[in-house]
Amino acid sequence: MPGAAAADVRRLDCVDSRPGDRKLDRQRHRARDRNLRTDRPHGQPRPQSTVRSRRNCNAFFLGQRRAIPHCRVVAAAQCATCLRRRQNGHRFACARHYLTASIPVPPRVASMVELNLRRVRLNRHLRTAMRECRVHRNQLIQPVFAVDGIDGRETIAGLDEVYRDTPDSLLAQIEADLAAGIDKFLLFGVPRDKHLTGFDHGFASERIAAIKNRFGTDLWLAVDVCLCSYTTHGHCGVLNEAGDYVVNDATVAELAAAATQYADAGADCVAPSDMMDGRVGAIRAALDARGHERVTVMSYAAKFHSSFYGPFRAAANSAPAADNPLSDRSTYQLDPARPSDALLSAARDDAEGADILMVKPGLPYLDVLADLSAAIPKPWAVYQTSGEQAAIDVLAKHQLIGRDAAQAETWTAFVRAGAQMIISYAARRAQAILKD
Repeated sequence: MPGAAAADVRRLDCVDSRPGDRKLDRQRHRARDRNLRTDRPHGQPRPQSTVRSRRNCNAFFLGQRRAIPHCRVVAAAQCATCLRRRQNGHRFACARHYLTASIPVPPRVASMVELNLRRVRLNRHLRTAMRECRVHRNQLIQPVFAVDGIDGRETIAGLDEVYRDTPDSLLAQIEADLAAGIDKFLLFGVPRDKHLTGFDHGFASERIAAIKNRFGTDLWLAVDVCLCSYTTHGHCGVLNEAGDYVVNDATVAELAAAATQYADAGADCVAPSDMMDGRVGAIRAALDARGHERVTVMSYAAKFHSSFYGPFRAAANSAPAADNPLSDRSTYQLDPARPSDALLSAARDDAEGADILMVKPGLPYLDVLADLSAAIPKPWAVYQTSGEQAAIDVLAKHQLIGRDAAQAETWTAFVRAGAQMIISYAARRAQAILKD
């Protein structure tokens, strides 16, 4: 009996009305009557306080917690057996409830429904009209991979309709995406050669220039700024000699140089994803000094150390080397068990000049996204990672979920949590997913 204490249950009238328990019920009633007995003539009604307390107790037992008509409260003063008898058409209640025997008892007193929530859900047109959160394809950003040194486009394990593209196939894919209504892209350049220092960002810069020369202002192009695809060890920065620590300031200098080079090539936005301290301020200063005041900075402000990056690391050739002393990225990406660090990181990036802030991954950190978007009034993006996307695609391939419905549900969750932009590998399928 939800909401009622055990002691209250024992005081209820005829809680168990099964025929086999009637003798036990009578014994309980006699014991209770002895406790409540007062010096009054036989047949005289009990004091009103006794009737009222039992009435309230039974009303609670029947689920009548809200204000209900007085006559129904009085009817509820009868025990469950009396109510059942009265509802079945019997005229008389038991001797203990003869005072309420003349009150009409409507059928199903205990299951009155005064708030009907299903009525407005019955019509599809009405459901769509009342939505509080709406997802539009203009909110979606499609990640694309440009890979140096491959002969043809390659598929990515776990991801449907996402590819490692050559320079030519990349332009063709972007053209198809524009025709499908997607006009925002996040570019990842994957070089052929890797280094410890002295990184060459020429290949990515050439792809940026080619895209902007071909499509101009028909699209918005953001470029990921990180070193994980450029380093021999797969980490997001420059390591010390021992190879067990990412040197912060040296890494920030490399990132600022890369961001400036991308802006020179025509990028509309640079997106530092490395999680070094102070990199947003350094990049913003370098861009402004170069005359790129209009280039936006989309910071991976809350990027967590996560298990949901697997397919991406295969696509970008960016997994940390197994033989390196620094085996993972937990020393610079956020700890999943410390959401308070996300607020500190986002507030710092905001103060350093970030125009757009991001949470990555998406679904496991909806609480973080909701808290940050409420605390910092900046545009918020969320990255639905390759692992999240692969989960949907693989389950759909085994016919365990509907792919488009699941995709739309996750996007709705992101918008509900406060995101204005969604980076999703399924963005190019938005026309089919967002049917209504």
